[in-house]
Parts: sequence; C-alpha cells; structure tokens
Amino acid sequence: MNTPLNAVPESSIDTIEASEIAPAAVAATRPLYWSIRRELWENSSIYLAPLIVAVFYLLGLLISVIRIPKTLAALADPVNQRAMIQTPYHVAAFVLLLTAFFTGAFYCLDALYGERRDRSVLFWKSLPVSDLTTVLAKACIPLAILPLITFVVILATQIVIFLLSTGFALGNGLSAAALWAQLPLWKMWISLLCAIVTSALWYAPIYGWLLLVSSYVRRGVFLSAVLPPFAIGVVEKIAFNTHYFSDMIAFRLTGWYSQAFVPLAPGAVSTADPLTQITLGRFLGSPELWIGLVVTVIFLAIAVQLRRSREPI
Repeated sequence: MNTPLNAVPESSIDTIEASEIAPAAVAATRPLYWSIRRELWENSSIYLAPLIVAVFYLLGLLISVIRIPKTLAALADPVNQRAMIQTPYHVAAFVLLLTAFFTGAFYCLDALYGERRDRSVLFWKSLPVSDLTTVLAKACIPLAILPLITFVVILATQIVIFLLSTGFALGNGLSAAALWAQLPLWKMWISLLCAIVTSALWYAPIYGWLLLVSSYVRRGVFLSAVLPPFAIGVVEKIAFNTHYFSDMIAFRLTGWYSQAFVPLAPGAVSTADPLTQITLGRFLGSPELWIGLVVTVIFLAIAVQLRRSREPI
C-alpha cells in the first residue's frame, strides 16, 4: 500500500496550528499593551503622585520616629506598644490609598476629555487601535496599574519606616526586638494587598462614570461629574424627605472596608492578627459589588460609543 506523498504527520499539523494561534493572540493584545504604555508615558502623575506623597509622609514622620524609642521605654503595656508601633504603617497605607483614589478619579476625568481638548484624538484615531481598546486601556489604569503602583510604593514606604525605627531604637541603646516582635509585616502586606484589590473593584463604577463623563462633555468636566449625583440627592431630599441615593453614594465610597474587613471602632487600632480581619467571603458575596461591576461595564460601553461619535472640542 502506497503512502500519499502529501501526507503530513498529525504532530506537525498541531505544531503549525499552535504557531498560527500564538501570533494571533499576541497581535490581539499588543494594541492594548501599547495603549497602556502610552497612558503611562503621557500621565506621569499616575506614579509621581504616590511617590511624592510617600516622600512627604516620611519627612513628616521623621520627628515622630525619633520619639518612638523613648516612648516605647516608657510604655509597659505590650498592647499599647503594639498599637503605637503599627500606627505609622496603617496611616501610611491609608494616606496612599486615598492618594491613589483621587489620582485615579482625576485621571479618568481627563482621560477622554483631554485628547478631545488638545485635538490629539484625531491622531490616535488614525492608528489601527479601536475605540474599545482605547477605553479599556484607560480603564486599566485606575483598576489595575495604579493599584499595583500604590502597593509597591506602600511596601517601600513601610520598609523605610521599619528601617528608620530600627535604626533609632539601636541608636538610643534600646533593643529592636520590641519593634520586630510587634510587626507581622508579611501578614500586614497580605492584608494590604487585599485592601488594594477590593477597593479598586469597589470603586470601579465610580471610575466608569468618570470615564463616561470625560467622553461626553465639552467643558466643566468636574462639575458635570459631580453635579448630577448631588442634584439627585437634593431633589430626593426635598421631594420625598429621604436620603437613599446619598446613602448609596456614601456606601460606594467607603463600603469596601466594611465588606472586606472587620470594621473597627472610630479611632481604634487593630492589635489582632491582620489575616483574621479579612472577610473576603462577605465581600465577594455582596450584591453591591456585582451590581457595581455590571454598571461599570455599561458605563464603559457607553464611553466607547461616545468616543466613536464625539468630535474634538
């Protein structure tokens, strides 16, 4: 029985198909990758804002760090020591998380509005990059890139705080063991990573709304983003004497913490194991999370359609 001359082994066919699929997958993601790179090139505040805030925080903390060893020597209660030692780390994380939120919000407000204002949208639309890819790249900045940058900056800031505290303790003739024993750093960092991820997901509809406004308005982008929710809250209060909408907005701004962590009393500092404070099950089971993500998809879809039709300002 003769074997056909044009027969190709099955393994060769699989290899050929794989070699064809791989470049196609790379080609599909490359525009998104370079679009994200472009956003980082054009918006240095994405990484400069957390860095500047971290530097100023460390400068302001230097004086209080100098006083830490003497204060530790005067404190006999281990619980008070633990709370005082961990406070600078928690405050640094809170300040930088707040900075990341405002940085992401102002970035979204200018993301699609700015390119129409300076007419660079004409150039970017001439490139083989779809409006969907462009909007997704801009959405990736506050939802993925900025949280990653913030996490790295917070880690670096806390490491510097740890080194400064250890150095001052040794310089004052005190044992650094008290500092090291009261700081479960790796557990704090896992808790921090959880906080950054959950807050980014929780704030997704806010970023989506700001991108939608940025793609539509011709002027007064900040007022156009803030006034409609404010007006709805005022009308509801006057007409029905209720405040459901304003409560919903407030919960969207702060609710991620109560859903993802065990809430603390105002002004209290947790002295428990940081990992025991995480409640991811409650967060993932929250209807507000999934409703917010669906609303985000709707906002981004509208932003894509608006970018296709809106002209330069």
